[in-house]
Amino acid sequence: MTTQTNYTLKPPVEIPPGYLNIMGYVDESEVNGPGRRAVVWVQGCDRACSGCFNKASWSFEINQLISIDELAAKILSNPNNTGVTFSGGEPFWQAPALAQLAAKLKTAGLNVMSFSGFTLAELQSEKAPPGAQELLSQLDILIDGPYVESLAINSPDSPVSSKNQKLHIFNPEFQDKITWASDQIEIHILKDGSRIITGFRGHMNLD
Repeated sequence: MTTQTNYTLKPPVEIPPGYLNIMGYVDESEVNGPGRRAVVWVQGCDRACSGCFNKASWSFEINQLISIDELAAKILSNPNNTGVTFSGGEPFWQAPALAQLAAKLKTAGLNVMSFSGFTLAELQSEKAPPGAQELLSQLDILIDGPYVESLAINSPDSPVSSKNQKLHIFNPEFQDKITWASDQIEIHILKDGSRIITGFRGHMNLD
């Protein structure tokens, strides 16, 4: 079975240089990649996948603007974070800023992973979003492909959430560290009492 990939050529909202437009953030997640990691959900995605976990991330309107330096400092301020995962939304619509963030974090010793609704072939093509190659060059792990509800997987043996998606391990160090699975969720209680529910079967809830 093949899936059709449709996407715009350019995100409709301009973000100031040096900033990211994010939907949410947590520290010390264990269901979004290997080890304990910070997770950054970016704002904006035009795919509207049926069964999407984070529908509130679809809008490209400005949600939370944060500078690359401030976000890097936030991630590094928690010594329990061993890596960072970019999710969304579509991280590659903010690839240049995320590549800069990733470079700062890797210099400090963290590993970097990203989800994307684009396939790796699309991200390596001439039609890829601006900065895609720069972000790819910083990644240790990529999970690519849109979520397809009819191909959904909820299994303790699968790190991907639908059968069309693929796990790409660019850093051999992580070949034996695929410890998360598509039937795991976490609930993070924030200081203001709001909750973030994350994991392949979870969803964002920032109310």
